[in-house]
Amino acid sequence: MDFDARTQKYSNIINNTLNDAFILTNTPKLLHDAMKYSIDAGGKRIRPCLTLGVCDILGGNRKYAIRLGSGIEMIHTYSLIHDDLPCMDNDDMRRGKPSNHKVFGEAQALLAGDGLLTYAFEWMLEAGIGFNNLNYYRAVAEIAKRASVSGMVAGQSVDLISQAEGIKDEDELNYIHRHKTADMLIASVIAGALCANPTDIQLKTLEGYAEKIGILFQITDDILDAEGDETLVGKTLHKDEMDKKLTYVSLYGVERSKNMAQQIAQEAERLLFTTFGENCKYLYDVIYYILNRNK
Repeated sequence: MDFDARTQKYSNIINNTLNDAFILTNTPKLLHDAMKYSIDAGGKRIRPCLTLGVCDILGGNRKYAIRLGSGIEMIHTYSLIHDDLPCMDNDDMRRGKPSNHKVFGEAQALLAGDGLLTYAFEWMLEAGIGFNNLNYYRAVAEIAKRASVSGMVAGQSVDLISQAEGIKDEDELNYIHRHKTADMLIASVIAGALCANPTDIQLKTLEGYAEKIGILFQITDDILDAEGDETLVGKTLHKDEMDKKLTYVSLYGVERSKNMAQQIAQEAERLLFTTFGENCKYLYDVIYYILNRNK
């Protein structure tokens, strides 16, 4: 099965699971609608697809991966809602549609993000009671750590500080995106691995791989902001330059950023090969999907 077909298969599983997850009877309708609006906004679901893909590669329990992957997608979606708010990146478009706060107002958008974050852990932990599996709880803890104050939230915080203070520093840039972007990709692949019984070497390799594709994702995102097609990307372009944000393009320029992306893609491929050989085609395909994406 090729990359697009497998991704579509995984995405369909996650979408069906999320539909079931959002049959909520005790939630105010406006809050429910705001949460569901962003969950249904689209995208390839690359994070939960990675969770399912790694689980399958290692022969893990698919039920665990589905529950964890759908929880990860809720967390990712909350982060996008909050990222678009006027107090953060102040973006009016997301995936070709008006941002959550443009439809539901800032207060409800804030609560929709809060709701998705907290419901994600309710969703994963309630399932864990029935699974009663230590590695499953290790996966939930990994997701929490990567989303939290030493992970994604830390990256977003330093991103805002660097913008406000006009910092143009390579170490600062790497810190921001190692946490803001890469940490949730690391959580996704480690969660998938913990649906099986991975070795320490497998976990270490997968963490390194996910960190590299996280940085790769951000470099290509910065390149798309500089020279992408707004109708394909689905959000306002050239905002990073207008807002004077610290990006790979602002620090290195477009051409050097493209060369860096190629190099990191090759490093990720070599790293995988050392532990998994050719027995992880989907993970190799993810590298080149990110490298060559146009949206």
